[in-house]
Amino acid sequence: MEKEILIGTTNPSKVGRFAEMLSGYAVRFYTLKDLNITEEPEENGSTPEENARQKASFYGRYFDAVICNDSGLYIKELPLEDERQPGLHIRTPGGGRRLDDEEMIGYYSELVRSLGGKVTAYYLDGIAVFYQGQVSTFVEPEGAASESAFYLVDQPSKERKPGWPLDSLSLNRNTLTYFTEGGNNQYDTQKEEIIVGGYRERMVRFLAEALRLERR
Repeated sequence: MEKEILIGTTNPSKVGRFAEMLSGYAVRFYTLKDLNITEEPEENGSTPEENARQKASFYGRYFDAVICNDSGLYIKELPLEDERQPGLHIRTPGGGRRLDDEEMIGYYSELVRSLGGKVTAYYLDGIAVFYQGQVSTFVEPEGAASESAFYLVDQPSKERKPGWPLDSLSLNRNTLTYFTEGGNNQYDTQKEEIIVGGYRERMVRFLAEALRLERR
């Protein structure tokens, strides 16, 4: 019997990510749009993990099993306290209004251009699961996340990935292939493959255990 799970997002790329990761399990996914949920939680945490927890608790009022994700983007060439550091405000840089996909590409193109045309960046993800009244979280240590760093450049790819616009500005550090062209799935060293593969395995295991999933 399939377990019904709400993915607490309107981002189609995030939905696809979790659906692909849990494809071996008996699950059926719903989105906020499927359930006509328009209310949004307050996100005032200081880390991706805290924000993901807030979202999971909020959407747990609507569904018994929920997955939520929050991410921070960090540019290595900028001090953490620099106001240009995206951090948790990837879509609302500087605490301003929320940018759509094309506006994000334009904003980050200009930011990277001001920093020389190419910078090294990494994402720090926080995952939270609400299940049967309890919230549990998963986050990779920042040091491990930075091992999967990539280049942000000022010249975007012509390809677009709805919901993840910065993939059009992101390059694999070794192959210099845009993420929109599969660069985020290419690894030139065994170390990189082990790091990324291990992270994925740990996340899938966390989700399966937290949600008590059964294999198909």
